[in-house]
Amino acid sequence: MQHTIHDIKAVLNTHAITHVLLDMDGTLLDKYFDDYFWEHLVPERYADKHGITFGKAKEDLLRKYKSHEETLNWTDIDFWSRELGLDILALKEQIRHLIEVHPHVENFLQLMKKKGKKTYIATNAHYKVLGMKLNKTDIGKYLTGSITSDAMGSPKEKMGFWQQAERQLGFRKEHTLFVDDTPAVLKTAKAYGIKYVVYKALGNSHMKPGISTEFPAILDFNELMWTAG
Repeated sequence: MQHTIHDIKAVLNTHAITHVLLDMDGTLLDKYFDDYFWEHLVPERYADKHGITFGKAKEDLLRKYKSHEETLNWTDIDFWSRELGLDILALKEQIRHLIEVHPHVENFLQLMKKKGKKTYIATNAHYKVLGMKLNKTDIGKYLTGSITSDAMGSPKEKMGFWQQAERQLGFRKEHTLFVDDTPAVLKTAKAYGIKYVVYKALGNSHMKPGISTEFPAILDFNELMWTAG
């Protein structure tokens, strides 16, 4: 069932947590930017480039996207620039005004910094996109650092990501909190042994929240503020 603010406290021993790992897109930042980009702007430009309809372009692109899910290509903008013949980073810059931080994220990050928690972004996003989004927002100043799947050599859906992340960050699994809006990623983190795994159910503010039967879930970071130790 969907956990609520009232029972999140029962599954998080916040005093025991030393490391906080946070997904970026959909978790800290509104995924509307990314969904709009890949499902609307890119198909539009791809259709113009190839003289096809938007519907045909979107159909072709969704098939291409699907074939690279859970691989490093999935979020590699250099790969997609070559694959599609479009300057993906330049297109993202054109709509950077749509990049928004989810409500109460900054308050949560401020509190984690005050409490001395080591707080990292752990993202599949390409390092160039990570840089662009940190430049657009103020969240970077609260972070201990960030890690990307390309730097870890594996996407977060694979055990290799977590093995390398543990080596690089030096966290202990039993003292680590991880928050993500993708159930497949959470499953891998849980299987690896991360003790505190939380589902961010509302990734895109323009869509309905997801439902988890496997993980404690939050809609808003104020729910973790309520229990922060």
